[in-house]
Amino acid sequence: MSKRDYFSRYVFLINKLKTKPFSNYDDLKNHIESKYDFTQDSSLHIGFSKRTLQRDINEIRDMFGLDIEYSKQEKGYFISYNENNNTQRLIETYELLNSLNLAKDLSPYVYLEKHKPQGTEHLNGLLNAIKNNLQIKFTYQKFWEDEASKRDVEPYALKEFKSRWYLMAKEIDHRKIKSFALDRITNLQLTNKHFEYPKDFTLEETYKNCFGIISPNEPEPEDIILSFTPFQGKYIKTLPLHDTQEVIADNDMEVKIKLRLYLTHDLIMELLSFGDQMKVIQPKALAKRLKTELEKALKQY
Repeated sequence: MSKRDYFSRYVFLINKLKTKPFSNYDDLKNHIESKYDFTQDSSLHIGFSKRTLQRDINEIRDMFGLDIEYSKQEKGYFISYNENNNTQRLIETYELLNSLNLAKDLSPYVYLEKHKPQGTEHLNGLLNAIKNNLQIKFTYQKFWEDEASKRDVEPYALKEFKSRWYLMAKEIDHRKIKSFALDRITNLQLTNKHFEYPKDFTLEETYKNCFGIISPNEPEPEDIILSFTPFQGKYIKTLPLHDTQEVIADNDMEVKIKLRLYLTHDLIMELLSFGDQMKVIQPKALAKRLKTELEKALKQY
């Protein structure tokens, strides 16, 4: 079996125990076999024994940080604590990239976008390197440079943004943590050299006031107030721009939100996409920046 196949079974088990805690071995076995039948993927058909289940439980603990235990009182298996947002998002992304594509009879009923996600083949290797603190090597091609370059880095974390995956890593003998798009990585190699994970780095803390993947240059984030049309505001309320979003006005005239973010290029590009459905109230510097960008765009016509 490939890594993808094992990963599929882990996701099947997790989702089964989320929807039906205290499932016994026969419940889990029947669930796995029904998933095999649904995907119609012969590579997944191997025996699912109690020994296989125990091995999967150990792998799930290492990969997802989830503890699956057996309750003698309830006579079934259960997840002993709720997964965090990163675990759930990783599972959702995997299902999006793989589960639909595995089901060969879905094409008449599900229409997927034609673009093919790139770089996701590196996810398993990078997760292994991050988890085990292993230095890695790869070739990296920037969009604005003609030639690719070789990189030796310490991998710290993975981050998703707009259907692209990025590796957060520090190059050997450099101090700054950089982002590397997985779709521009080739020749990935895991080394046997270990590194010490920095005690002062957490992905959540580093990006808690960032929109997108670009690291901030400003010393502090800013309070941003945006006014949306009532129609566009319905979308903003149901799919917030950022975790810091707070609705401060909601009436027949506007939906006004407050954010606390760094003014990065990724944020500017996102705000420009709203066109005449949004107005920047503050800060004035951000309003001026958007006005300049819109005027430059108008000159194209």
